[in-house]
Formats: sequence, structure tokens, C-alpha cells
Amino acid sequence: MKQQHPYTITLLGSMGGVAKSILSILNYSVIDEKDPIHSTIKNSKLYLIDVKQGNLDYYEQLCPNLTNNISLLQLNVNDVNKLMDHLRSTNTQLMIDVSNANTIAMLQCCNELGIRYINTALENNEVYTDKTLHGFSLTTEYQQLKEFRDTITNTKAILFSGMNPGIVQWMAINLLNNHSDKQPLACYIVEHDTSFYKDQQLIQPNTIYTTWSVKGFLDETILAYPLFVRNHLPHYIYDDVYATEYKVTLGDKEFCGYLVPHEEVLTLGEIYDFEVGFIYRINEYTTQIIQNNSENANELLKWNQKIIDPADGEVVGEDLIGVLLVFDDKEVYMYNSMNNSEIFEKYKTNGTYFQVGCGVYAGLASLLLDNLPLGAHYVDELVANSQSNYGKYLSYYMKDFVYGENQSSDGLLHNRMKKLVYC
Repeated sequence: MKQQHPYTITLLGSMGGVAKSILSILNYSVIDEKDPIHSTIKNSKLYLIDVKQGNLDYYEQLCPNLTNNISLLQLNVNDVNKLMDHLRSTNTQLMIDVSNANTIAMLQCCNELGIRYINTALENNEVYTDKTLHGFSLTTEYQQLKEFRDTITNTKAILFSGMNPGIVQWMAINLLNNHSDKQPLACYIVEHDTSFYKDQQLIQPNTIYTTWSVKGFLDETILAYPLFVRNHLPHYIYDDVYATEYKVTLGDKEFCGYLVPHEEVLTLGEIYDFEVGFIYRINEYTTQIIQNNSENANELLKWNQKIIDPADGEVVGEDLIGVLLVFDDKEVYMYNSMNNSEIFEKYKTNGTYFQVGCGVYAGLASLLLDNLPLGAHYVDELVANSQSNYGKYLSYYMKDFVYGENQSSDGLLHNRMKKLVYC
């Protein structure tokens, strides 16, 4: 008898790194009876869509337990009419969007058809090609989405549910709830990604290396100005992102990062009036390249781009991502750190992508299992204002969090900045 699949999921961008991590997780969900979404995934049909689709062999190696559940399609999802035809003909009930398609366009499709929706980031490539918006692209995109979001009344959507944005907002609210006796001065999302190849012979000249989309990294570090939010108002610093470093202390861990525009800064900044920013430092090889080319950074956009992949060779280091709450006399923090070697051995991806995949999983489980209100929700809103069990679902695959307290405070951004001084 032909197997029936009562629930239909469409995954956009199935050949990308985020999709790889999601499928690796679902490969375990489908055989783990204790997994919160096991029964749904086991009885689901998954349509995997990419503009340059791979062959079945790739997916059989990546997620062999899902082989009977998946169908492959090659489609440019920016062709909205063809995408809508697919969604209707397959009776898709939930869309996982980890493509670079326009977020608003994908939301419109899902709202029209009553399809549940989840993504990991705000996407609108047209904004980044508009030279008049150079440096201010994220807030422009965000304002467009903000004006559109209230029109989502026929479906349930979770926006920006990766690691950051995504899990970090849950971390922030978790910390705020644990320290509710006093209002913090600031909340900083912090990331120190030391992941890099152990074998230096793998390194190619004129190449930018990151653990996720190199284009995305360059968009927010080369084509943007530093951004923070205070009193619900976004503030830009008219300077290069890599012109100034900011000190971060997490117990015995310390690094200097750069102030980078990010979605979670804007969503948290809408809710809270304290200072919010994202302080980020990537591997030292790429950091040095950007510093050495600071006078002509736009030339780096022409360099080759390579995602650090453990399949190419051993990747050492880790991606540490967390939240730092700043008070006048102390700091409290929470973070997760993923070891690339350990993650690759089990999930066939790097630590960064696995962290993002965990955020998608938590949001997916909440869409499937929780009684959420209609509308498009950010993770911070979801956690603070609904009956979502986001944190419970998240902890099924992301189990290790470090909590701590610094007995003194480095203060606000202007106190911890180091202009042209590198740690």
C-alpha cells in the first residue's frame, strides 16, 4: 500500500547550509519517538526546492531516514506565480524559508493560502542594490516589513528563528526574567566565532572565509554602518563597522568585537528601552583581511567567497553566541558554544549552521504544536506574549548553555569602545 502523508511541508533553499542543518535534525526527528514533532515529521511529505537543485544521492547521504518523505523540485521561488502553483497543487500547509527570496513576497503567498511560515532572516536583495540606501539597508527592510506585518491575518508565522536572530531573543528574555528585580542598562548580543581550518594549506588567496553566507557577512560588515538601539530608536554610527572594537567579557572568556546591524537588535529594541547592540568577531584570518583592506574595503566584494565546511578538512575552534545583560555594578550572561568537530561527526555540518538549525527546529515545533495567535511573530514576542514552548523544544537539540556573572561592569558601548586599537 502506498504510504500516505497527511501533512505537507515545503522547504525553500534546500541546497543551502541552513537547510542542510535542518534536514540533519529532522533526520533524527523522524526516527526518535520522544522527539516533540516525531509523529508529524514521520507522516509528512517534504518538498525540497532550490534554484539549483541537487540530486537524490546528496539527500540520501545527508538524511537517509527521510528518503521516503521527500520530493525534489528545481524552481526559482522569486517566480511567485510558479511558487503559488506548487503550494496549491501540493496542498502545502507549512513553509520553511531558508532561501534568499524576498521575505514579504513569501509571507504574502503564505497569508493568501493560509500556509504557516517560518524563516531565519530578513531578505530583500533590492534594498542592497539601491546605492541611495548604502549603509542603512537593514532598517529600510525592517521598516517595510513593519508596515506590512499587520496585514498577516490569515496564517501564523514566526520570523527570524535561527540562532541570531532567533535563539538569542529567547536567551535575552530568559535572562531578563531571571534578573527582573533590576532594570539593566543594556543588552548585547555577543558572538565570537573562532572556527577555521586546521590545515592552512586549504587556504586559498583572495578568498573570504566565514561559517555562513559570505555575502550575508559582507552585506552587514562592509555595506553597512554600525547600529545600536536606545530608547526604542535606532542609532547609526557614520563609520566603518571595522573601525572600532568593543570589549566583551564572559567570565574567563574575553574578546573585542565589532558593532554589526542585526534583526534581533531592532526587535528587542522595539520592546525594551535600554541599549541594544550586536557585538561580533569572526575568525582571525578574515578579520585581518578586512583590517588590512580597510582603506578600500569594497574591493573585498570582488574576492572569492568560501564557507568553512568540515567536509573539506578538519575545522577547529567554536562559535560562541550569547547574551550579555549590563548593569551599573555587574554583568550577567548566557551563551551556547558549538564545537565544529563534534557537530560534524553527528550532523554533517558546521557548528554555526547547526545553531541556526536548532532555532528553525524550535520555531517549527512551536508552529506545529502550540496554540499561537494569527499573525507574524518575532521570537521575542512569541516567548514573552504567547503560550509558546519555544525554549522547551529548543533544548531537545541545543542542550548546553553556560550562565555566569561578571562582578564588575564594562558599561555601555561608549565605555567599551576601542577606536583603531585591536585586542
